[in-house]
Amino acid sequence: MEAPVIGEISTPAGAIKQVATKWSAADYVGAWRMRLDIGRLKYAVAPGLYAIGSPDANSTILVSANYKLSFDVLRRELEGLNVWILVLDTKGINVWCAAGKGTFGTMEIVRRIGATELEKIVTNRTLIVPQLGATGVAGHMVQAFTGFAVKFGPVRARDIKAYLAAGMKATPEMRRVTFTMYERLEVSWMELAHAIKPSLLITTLLIACGLLGYKPAWLFITLLWSGIIAGSLLTAALLPYVPVRAFSGKGGIVGALVAVFIVIVEPHGLTLPLVFSSILFPAAVSAYVALNYTGNSTFTSLSGVKKEIKFALPIIIGMIVLSVLLQLAPLIGRFL
Repeated sequence: MEAPVIGEISTPAGAIKQVATKWSAADYVGAWRMRLDIGRLKYAVAPGLYAIGSPDANSTILVSANYKLSFDVLRRELEGLNVWILVLDTKGINVWCAAGKGTFGTMEIVRRIGATELEKIVTNRTLIVPQLGATGVAGHMVQAFTGFAVKFGPVRARDIKAYLAAGMKATPEMRRVTFTMYERLEVSWMELAHAIKPSLLITTLLIACGLLGYKPAWLFITLLWSGIIAGSLLTAALLPYVPVRAFSGKGGIVGALVAVFIVIVEPHGLTLPLVFSSILFPAAVSAYVALNYTGNSTFTSLSGVKKEIKFALPIIIGMIVLSVLLQLAPLIGRFL
């Protein structure tokens, strides 16, 4: 993707692209595409140095990832400022995830300073790095290699102006990582999008079974999609209120509650095995979708995610297998 270039600024290291702060219609469409995980791995801008407004040798230098949505969110908050943005090559990954993977890191900052000849362009020797990138950046090493000091800015791009106005001093609120309902629902659409493709295949198979005379198939289509909605949107909304720590556990509980409601309102009588199967199936689906959601939360660690996956996946698989066996119990009984 191309950065929204509106001009160039001449510097001792050559012309630097000047970018807009206002979003275009394409930027808004792109942001929604990313929320739905459409072409996400290709949504990146070229790494390098960019100008906002008309910065000079003393202007502030902000560091960002080359994931275009991260870049866009930052530049939108810089209206009226004259600053530089040093964009790292994070392979199109956002700051927080790239810091965990190592692509938003110490040596990439060192490389990018050298590649852009930043020392020729500015006399300012301070870089402002997003706080969520701190896990990948050793400020003392950046300074030792380049002479540029590192200061960690606020968590959110919308606080940049206030942070700079305060002399690069962050308030406790600027340092606090939040995960509000709005923020949770904003990222939950990606998990919903991830689940849709395999679910369409399963739905097609269930429709075929229904057309062949297997009546519970129609119920299980409803249960499948209720599990997906429960594990993505409902679990995101109810996350702090479900009384277990594990994301998969939260999803399983929400999915089971939704399934109980569906079983209660089901107009056709269900046998006891079908009742249990009808609860286990969407609970397992919801638990799996919610397990994937751990990668979107700022409250998880890499070791914690690995631990939960190791613990939860066998249980989820077991629930699916048991649900299928309970479904097939009447058919198995006929042949015994």
